Parts: sequence; C-alpha cells; structure tokens
Amino acid sequence: MNFRFRRRRFGQLIIVSAVASAIGVIPKKTTAQPRSDSTTTPDAATSKIKLRVNGKEYSLQVEPRVTLLDTLRDRIGLTGTKKGCGRGQCGACTVLVNGQRINSCLALSVMYDDAEITTIEGLARGTKLHPIQAAFIKNDGLQCGYCTPGQICSAVAAIAEAKAGTASAVTADVRKQGQVELTDIEIRERMSGNLCRCGAYAGIVAAVKEGSQANS
Repeated sequence: MNFRFRRRRFGQLIIVSAVASAIGVIPKKTTAQPRSDSTTTPDAATSKIKLRVNGKEYSLQVEPRVTLLDTLRDRIGLTGTKKGCGRGQCGACTVLVNGQRINSCLALSVMYDDAEITTIEGLARGTKLHPIQAAFIKNDGLQCGYCTPGQICSAVAAIAEAKAGTASAVTADVRKQGQVELTDIEIRERMSGNLCRCGAYAGIVAAVKEGSQANS
C-alpha cells in the first residue's frame, strides 16, 4: 500500500512540475552569457602587419596574441607547417625567418612584421625539389611525414649554420674558423630540437648529410 502511494505521489509531482513549467511558474533555464572581459571580446584590438612569405607579400589585420603558426595555417592557408606540441618542444612547426629557424608556435605574428618567412612550401622551385627534400625522400627520412616539414626547414638552417662556422655543443674545437664539418654527431645535435615520433632518425641523419654535400 505504501509503495503504491509513493508511486502515485511521485507521478503527481511529475505532472504538476511539467504543467508549472509550461505556464511559466518555474523559470526556464537560460543559456549562460559569455563574459565581457577583454580576453574573450571578439572585437579585441588588432594590428596591421605585412608578412613576406615564400616571396609573396600579405597584408593582414591580426590580434596581438595570434601566433605565426596560426597565421600561416589559418589566414594564409599554408598548412605544410604543422601543429605539434604547441610548446616549442617538438619542432613540427619550424619555419625560416630571415634565414633563421624558429618555432612558429611560440612566435607572435606581430613580432615579424615585414620579415622574410620561408615555409616548407617555399623551398622547392616549381616541380624541382630542394636538395634537402630530395635527400629526405631518397634516404627514407620520414615515415608518417607529420614532422617532416619542420625537419626539412630545420635541416636547411642547420646546414647554413655549419657552413657559416657556427659551433654547436659538440663541436670539437670552437676556436677553429670556417665551416664546421657535419659529422653524424654534429647533425644529431643540431637537429635535436626536431622530434620524430616514428623514429626515422637514421634516415634523417643520412638525408641531412647528403643534402649538405649537395649544397656545398
């Protein structure tokens, strides 16, 4: 008897609640409004910048917080540069700025106004591959290929640095002037900022060595 009463009472409460909600006695839940602080305001202040990417000039209006990586991918449409860790640890987003390699995920676009930027798309000349690109293919310096654009951009800069005589942490004699020989250990050190989750490091080292000889 008590069980049936409780069931009947529960059913009555359900019906009353539904009717009350329908006629507006119980206020309906409203969607939370976004906060109006400056970090979420859609019309936040923007800056006008000019980027020269792969020989082409782009005039853009960007927010100060937008990274160079996002500008390249989302605004300019050059998706060869990859998003990896977002913390400057994997190197997948490596591009060349005024000839030097940087992690574009850590770089703000407004910092590179009027800079010369080269991405993986800008290395080849038409259908002719850059020597480093060709060497990566020949030496199986990739597997899934996700890290490869950053690896190749980094390799181009690493070779240029060695030719300019820039020492690394493993250079035997930092007092020696002139080009640094790119031995296997030098290549591993200079490419250590670019990670390959597939583990294609043997092919990468061979590709960088062959590419450096092609450019010598």
